Amino acid sequence: MQTNKLEENKVIKMYGKECTQSKEEFLNSFKINENGLSINQAEKRLHTFGYNEIKQEKSKKWYNYFFSSLFSPFNSILMGIVLVLIYTDILLPETPSYANIIVIIVLVLASTFLEFFEEYRSNKAAEKLKELVATTTIVLRDGKEFKIPIKEVVIGDIVKLSAGSMIPADLRIINSKDLFVSQSTLTGESEAVKKLVESNKKNEDIDNIADLDNICFMGTNVISGTGTGVVIKTADSTYFGKIAKNITTGKPKTSFQKGIEQISKLLIRFMIFLIPLVFILNFWKHDNLTAFTFAVAIAIGITPLLLPVILSSSLSKGAVRMSKKKTIVKKLDSIQSLGGINILCTDKTGTLTEDKIILEKYLDIKGNEDTRVLKHAFLNAYFQTGLKSNMDEAVITRGLEAGMNDYKKTYTKIDEIPFDFSRRRLSVIVTDGTKRQLITKGAVEEILNICSMVDYKGEVFNITKEIKDNIKKISKQLNQEGLRVVAVCQKNDINSIKSFDVSAEKNMVLMGFIGFLDPPKESAKDSIEQLNNAGVRVIVLTGDNAEITRCICNKVGINSERIVSGSEIEKLSDMAIMRLLKSTNIFVKLSPIEKARIVRLLKENGNVVGYMGDGINDSPSLTNSDVGISVDTAVDIAKESADIILLEKDLKVLLSGVQEGRKTFGNLMKYIKMAVSFNFGEVVSIIIASVLLPFLPETPIQLLLESLLYDLGQLTLPFDNVDKEYLSSPKQFNVKSLLHFMLFMGPLSSLFDLIIFALMWFGFNLRDSATFQTVWFSYSIVSNLMGMHIIRTAKKPFIQSNAHKTVYTSSILLSLIGVLIPFTFLGNMIGLVPIEFKYICLIIMVPIFYCFVALFAKKIYIKKFGEWI
Repeated sequence: MQTNKLEENKVIKMYGKECTQSKEEFLNSFKINENGLSINQAEKRLHTFGYNEIKQEKSKKWYNYFFSSLFSPFNSILMGIVLVLIYTDILLPETPSYANIIVIIVLVLASTFLEFFEEYRSNKAAEKLKELVATTTIVLRDGKEFKIPIKEVVIGDIVKLSAGSMIPADLRIINSKDLFVSQSTLTGESEAVKKLVESNKKNEDIDNIADLDNICFMGTNVISGTGTGVVIKTADSTYFGKIAKNITTGKPKTSFQKGIEQISKLLIRFMIFLIPLVFILNFWKHDNLTAFTFAVAIAIGITPLLLPVILSSSLSKGAVRMSKKKTIVKKLDSIQSLGGINILCTDKTGTLTEDKIILEKYLDIKGNEDTRVLKHAFLNAYFQTGLKSNMDEAVITRGLEAGMNDYKKTYTKIDEIPFDFSRRRLSVIVTDGTKRQLITKGAVEEILNICSMVDYKGEVFNITKEIKDNIKKISKQLNQEGLRVVAVCQKNDINSIKSFDVSAEKNMVLMGFIGFLDPPKESAKDSIEQLNNAGVRVIVLTGDNAEITRCICNKVGINSERIVSGSEIEKLSDMAIMRLLKSTNIFVKLSPIEKARIVRLLKENGNVVGYMGDGINDSPSLTNSDVGISVDTAVDIAKESADIILLEKDLKVLLSGVQEGRKTFGNLMKYIKMAVSFNFGEVVSIIIASVLLPFLPETPIQLLLESLLYDLGQLTLPFDNVDKEYLSSPKQFNVKSLLHFMLFMGPLSSLFDLIIFALMWFGFNLRDSATFQTVWFSYSIVSNLMGMHIIRTAKKPFIQSNAHKTVYTSSILLSLIGVLIPFTFLGNMIGLVPIEFKYICLIIMVPIFYCFVALFAKKIYIKKFGEWI
């Protein structure tokens, strides 16, 4: 990540006034109402200043897509040819000829509108899907809390912050409690920064944005604590907006994206090589201009002209299909990666379990039921203001059922020490009017570390090793029964403490435990089995302990023979962890950094890794993975980091998404392999024919029109059916495989092209160039569209595997057009002529013969290389 130092200094200067003023000075000078803007004020400001969106992230307008399509590489070459033809066909001769120019303009318009409508429609469909899972924030308006999309935040809004919140704009903090914010997206620093109401800095002490301790920046996120901030800058005026063009964020390119780039570069080299070669081979027989335009047309002919259109169409249609199965795609490119994953890393809560947590037990230190333990847990859960977990909700529900509703009124909250992942505990300070209490709940081991005494039936005595061992034994037994265990402690001697922080959490009195039941999903075992059968290995990465994780994993069919803890991972080298990952499916008591490390190492070992998570601690792993998967109910930072959002947290939903990803990838590969192999074969045969024949086998314009018509016939491939066998294993883009295919099937196509040449020249004694070119033009379209049905499946087409009806329709329709064009005005314009019935029979019969030979070749190819598409 890079930033511009000069720009950074400007930003610091820009924030100087806001961050050096006291809270009262800031509120008064900017006339801030702590109850927030009125709804009317917010609407006016939104209309005046626009949406809170960074310029480079804003949606493109229709004309952006249109001009991008108009000036595509294919169209640019055609327009260059038009400029040459204006001189040679209009200005130079005595009798101007407009035919060639008109045909090329028609080709340009057809290509432009085709790409424009598909790209525009595809991107609009993707944007609508993203809106379904838009990241939101909580603002105060008219004194009430409203949850709104981040893009609707305006200057002057009062924003409420808690653990997991995304910072929606640049904010001046006016209230905070242990508010820690991750600024790694801006500064690269992994350590969270504490944000204060009153800055400790003076203007001269501010050297960089890390020194602005009472300003929160757009694009960062809250790690722990709570706070309130006033929006002081939005959209491009934010610090993030100023440096967005210089920030390197996001994921590295996928194997598919890299593969497409490699193929594109390879084809460009082919074009650079072919143009001078074909020109040299033909300039001595034809005038220089004809030889040159013929060479350019052949170079264009080897490229998959509509690859961008097919790519957009396939991905958008895949995204729409996935949305109908409760899977929302945020980043279209992630569809292919989702289909390619061979490892899925996931937490167990909500994925393997029901995520419907019930408080089953509240026990004292000897394992007896004790309502005093429930009372303290209830006070902690009810009065904490951070991100309420399902366990907090379960405690509150059980407490209310036990008649603890009055405690909401009789107790008042004084302060709070928020949860964080290093302490793994949370504290609240409450009073009933007579005494103050610090109540803490958290992981058993962490709570034991801060307790020096225990409470048993109202008697308090020192904790001993024997008591600790017994407590751990009870906790382990509960874990083995499938219960998640949380310990509860408290202390009363806190009257002298004025400001509460982590240092107050010591010399506590252990009250007991609360045990939660989160049973495994009925569908989990079947889903994991199906994922395994589909070539996806499931690895559990959890912060829970080994006993409860083993209990759940045994019930859902995950091998729990070996379980590795975070403390072990911390001591191992990357190489040692890689060895562990070959045989270990369960990792427990992991920190967020350890989870992200495992995901990174799995990727470095050549795997395509999906990570499924919905918590604050999942964000690094979601970003590190090839495909980040979250759920609609996840915290903001998890949803923002994810590529795929599930509307239902269920592996079955994910499994259907994986299959759709493979289907989309399969249809893309059909087009790429067909286009590259057929185009390569045709180019080779045309070059040979151009050398042997006294005239060109096709004119440049005929070649261009033929390429466009053939590609039009493949536009329906995104709708095509995909064989079940193809969906049974992960798929990745393999350039080597593509080259094998091109060099195997391309020459076979060339062989039949040369057979047609020989039949026309020797069999039919055809010497008329126009008729020869017409037969070749129609044959090329028909043979390629017939051959498409051989290549689209590894099985026998029409018998074992049927294409989608739209593919059949387009093949028949475009084949008819290819045969009938010579009989039309357009055909006459480009030098095609009506042909006899015997040639039409030839155009149909030879491709049929080719299909039978190609079926035999397909068997040989599959036997040799072990794959097809």
